[in-house]
Amino acid sequence: KLEGLKTIAVTTNGINLSRLLPRLKEAGLNAINISLDTLVPAKFEFIVRRKGTNLSSKATVLILAGILCLLYLQVNCVVMRGFNEDEVLDFVDFTKDLPLDVRFIEYMPFDGKYSCSEILPGQK
Repeated sequence: KLEGLKTIAVTTNGINLSRLLPRLKEAGLNAINISLDTLVPAKFEFIVRRKGTNLSSKATVLILAGILCLLYLQVNCVVMRGFNEDEVLDFVDFTKDLPLDVRFIEYMPFDGKYSCSEILPGQK
């Protein structure tokens, strides 16, 4: 509750969000950035490094949680060549009628070592 503070946001893959959301909302959270790089369950498990993660229910819970709590909701999708570039239109279709923004963002490795084979070049 700092004077002048307008936005409190969290970026998450959503694994624990449904459990934590009530406390976060109570603390003032009003925006969520969801990292969702794939709509394919096996790829999702690979990314989050957890077996048994139900992608479809997680994505649904995340979106509904944001909508029901009247939070600003944004989905960030890192597009990687050879991994998920074939899903871009699926993401557009999945989110076109939902009150959220989808951003397709560039792959940025944590170690700073880029591999041109993973980067999807922009279109002109």
